[in-house]
Amino acid sequence: MSSNLDREQKTTIFSLKLALSSNLDSCSDCNKTIDFIYMFWGDALVEELKKNKAKVIESGKPLVVRDEKTASGRVHVGSTRSFGLHGIVSEILTEQNVPHTFLYEINDFDVMDGLPVYLDQERFRPYMGQLLYTVPSPDDKAENYAEYFGAEYRAILEGIGFRPKFYRSSEMYKSGLYNEVIKIALEQAAEIRKLYKTISRSEKPDDWLPLQVVCEQCGKLGTTKVTSFDGEMVSYVCLPKLVTWAEGCGNEGTISPYDGNGKLPWKVEWAAKFIVFGVDAEGGGKDHYTKGGARDLANAISEVVYKREHPFDMPHEFILVGGKKMSSSKGAGLSAKGLFDLLPVEIFRLFLIRSDIRSAIDFVPDGDTVPILFDTYDKFADGYFGHNDKVLQDEKRIFFLSHTAEKRKNLMEHFLPRFSQIAFLVQMPHMDINEEVAKMKGAPLTPDDIEEVEKRVHYAKYWLGTYAPEDYKFEVQENLPEGAKAFSDEQKKALAQVLEYIKANEVLDGLALHTEIHEIRKKSGLEAKAFFQTMYLSVLGKESGPKVGWFLSVLNRDFLIKRFTEASK
Repeated sequence: MSSNLDREQKTTIFSLKLALSSNLDSCSDCNKTIDFIYMFWGDALVEELKKNKAKVIESGKPLVVRDEKTASGRVHVGSTRSFGLHGIVSEILTEQNVPHTFLYEINDFDVMDGLPVYLDQERFRPYMGQLLYTVPSPDDKAENYAEYFGAEYRAILEGIGFRPKFYRSSEMYKSGLYNEVIKIALEQAAEIRKLYKTISRSEKPDDWLPLQVVCEQCGKLGTTKVTSFDGEMVSYVCLPKLVTWAEGCGNEGTISPYDGNGKLPWKVEWAAKFIVFGVDAEGGGKDHYTKGGARDLANAISEVVYKREHPFDMPHEFILVGGKKMSSSKGAGLSAKGLFDLLPVEIFRLFLIRSDIRSAIDFVPDGDTVPILFDTYDKFADGYFGHNDKVLQDEKRIFFLSHTAEKRKNLMEHFLPRFSQIAFLVQMPHMDINEEVAKMKGAPLTPDDIEEVEKRVHYAKYWLGTYAPEDYKFEVQENLPEGAKAFSDEQKKALAQVLEYIKANEVLDGLALHTEIHEIRKKSGLEAKAFFQTMYLSVLGKESGPKVGWFLSVLNRDFLIKRFTEASK
């Protein structure tokens, strides 16, 4: 598959294609190979899906693509990888006129088995062991706990342009939709125990049954053990010490396992969902795809117990935050909502799809991840609109798909100021940002340009106020900083030459000033770091800053003359 090649390998092949273009143009097989190499991972995945499910497509039956999220807490950023995968697959199928349904489950029919750190521990501890949809909302406004967190996640999904058909797991269980698969699982418990043992090396006791039920006395499901099934009813006991995180009440009883009274264990349930919803394609994190892991077991149960071919597999890597995998229930790391607030829609989507789905992504909000994402978007835009022939075909495709389906219908070019420069300008209250961006463009701004500037100003301010590292925060110092009082004679001499150029030019052009400063540096004999420090330390009191020529050109000329005169003495 094309996505197995890294960026350097793709670039090498791209260079070869340019060098041999005249020969390749007459070689259809060569061009097919090149097109395959440059196929965006999502397109390649859809091609594999269509081959795998060719019979379903030929029958005229719509494919079913399914994803889900358990509403156990605030959704962490890592979970966005999954809906990026399923969402983009759905969009490409739509683009190719392949009939399908994109289902998205808000799983509220799971047990509360952990308390996020941001919740009132004393208030929610008594609900441990209950199903999520029976736990009260943290804000006492939403219908329940799961609705509170699920609504936030749904808003993010829809906010970045994906349009699945949402449903709640509890509604499906209570409607009786799971009744038949529960009955089959109970009747074939011995077979399921055997699959656990042979595939996952997990030994289940001979009396283990694949179901838990809601205790009629305390309302908990996580503390119950089903002891028998007579074909219609199950017997159960609510055990005080079955788990460490919840305490059962000791009640014993008999109850129907249907209509929301009982729940399948999640690996069996995963297979049951394939059956209930007729799933043709569903992915999951790489941890579920280890040999003998959850997906292997679910696939086997689907085929052996439920007699249905398992869905097309789409394993994906994780999104890390600062190198660590996050947990919704623990509440650690950047949340999906935090990322949604941090990035505009097209940059959020770019972040989700630019890397092969089998490659991990490390998002460092307090590093340079955000400005790099904007720069990447700008570079891909240059390629898409024909201004940069070094941008690869899959990168152009990524740029296109970074926009919502609605936006893609009328994708127009406009000027894109560098995010890092906007982040600097918003810290200079005396500057007219639109005026400065017009100088960067070299022409008056169009309404679309102005809209883009306003958008980037908004996100730059938010990033600077939340996550941006000190390297991106600039404040022009009122007085000569201490660090600028210890320059060497060589540094002072070089700074004096910059000062002379500024004195000689009443209007400072960023590009011209940048070019002149680099010429002065070459003649000075100073190392780049020591040379550029003179200007940054003199003005900002820091050893680094924005692109130097442009940075100085937007500052008050009289201020620069006064400051550099002081610093070069």
